[in-house]
Amino acid sequence: MGTTTYLANYASLGLLLVLGALVFVAAFTANRLLRTTVSTPEKESTYECGLDPVGEGWAQMQIRYYVYAFLYALFAVESVFLFPWAIVFDRPGFGLVTVAEMGVFIAVLALGLAYAWRKGVLTWA
Repeated sequence: MGTTTYLANYASLGLLLVLGALVFVAAFTANRLLRTTVSTPEKESTYECGLDPVGEGWAQMQIRYYVYAFLYALFAVESVFLFPWAIVFDRPGFGLVTVAEMGVFIAVLALGLAYAWRKGVLTWA
């Protein structure tokens, strides 16, 4: 009796996945059948909030903005590891070992931040 219920749960999941795939295929098929294929210059032009495009579409970006975003993502992801540590810290038998491991972790993060600072990556100019 338990095996039948177990397999029935997987059967309903499989049915849901197949149904989702069919809806996906039907939507794309309907799109292909109902769309227009006439190309005009107005359709090929760039649309900028109802205004005619001005200038070229190519703009140079400085790498420093990507470095800021990368450093933020890096430290944000690393800070997520602090939450499990805070939960385990108060349990018996984890005190000194947990503090030592977190000290090493924070030291590595601090070294990375100091390296970025010394290289001048964090200057905004």
